[in-house]
Amino acid sequence: MNDSDHYRHKKNRFDNMLTIYGRKPVLEALEDSSIPIYAIHLADSNKRAPVLEQIEQLAQQRSIEIQYTDKRSLSRISRNSKQDQGVAADLALAGYQQLSSFLDTYEAQTNDRFLAVDNVSNPQNLGMIIRSAAAAGIRGLVIPNQGSAAIGPLVIKASAGAIFKCPVIRCEQLADAISELKKRGVAIASLSMEHSYQKDNYQKNNQQSLSLFDLVKQAPQPTLFVLGNESEGVSDKTQAQADFNVFIPMSNQVESLNVAVTAALIAFASYSS
Repeated sequence: MNDSDHYRHKKNRFDNMLTIYGRKPVLEALEDSSIPIYAIHLADSNKRAPVLEQIEQLAQQRSIEIQYTDKRSLSRISRNSKQDQGVAADLALAGYQQLSSFLDTYEAQTNDRFLAVDNVSNPQNLGMIIRSAAAAGIRGLVIPNQGSAAIGPLVIKASAGAIFKCPVIRCEQLADAISELKKRGVAIASLSMEHSYQKDNYQKNNQQSLSLFDLVKQAPQPTLFVLGNESEGVSDKTQAQADFNVFIPMSNQVESLNVAVTAALIAFASYSS
């Protein structure tokens, strides 16, 4: 392997690597033989416990490297010293990559549908969004590092394992991903928190407001649907980058839906289109 091949191999490895922490999440990952694991990290200060023995045994059975390290070093790996319980694991996820790596090979197709989260900080909501995106075959779920819930035990549990199958695209800031995808012909649809009794010709920030289902049917180009956070919706900064303002028609003066429910509606409306 020459230097450039070695560099690409190393870069791809880190681009596709997700570090999880906590004894139960790591044990569950080891128990699923379909999940590739690079390495297990254990604090050398851990006291003996049955769950740690199980982790070590399964890692040995699967020929996975176990690295013993001091607690401070482990906290740098897990980035959550309060909840890592002295255990972390580096997972290799085929669908998990950085924005730059995704863009290196991305060729836009008309029926491509993406989801993005804008400051969705509730781990349970993010996990359920991941599950819907995986189930509906979304082209990619954009999760920014800034403002989003960390992909940890709560998110993994809420996704019911879908995090290991979902095409996740990580970026530092959502604005960066939106800008780069727009350059490649992807339309940006911002989910509105306005009431469902709007008419299709309603204007907001000079953007046409469309029913989600009309846009999914009519969209002549790949589209990124941006989901706002649980209380304030899509941020003004993101809204300013959008091409469309999208709402979900509702009855009985219901004003809004949970963000995870909204994600499921978008994902499966796109799936069936």
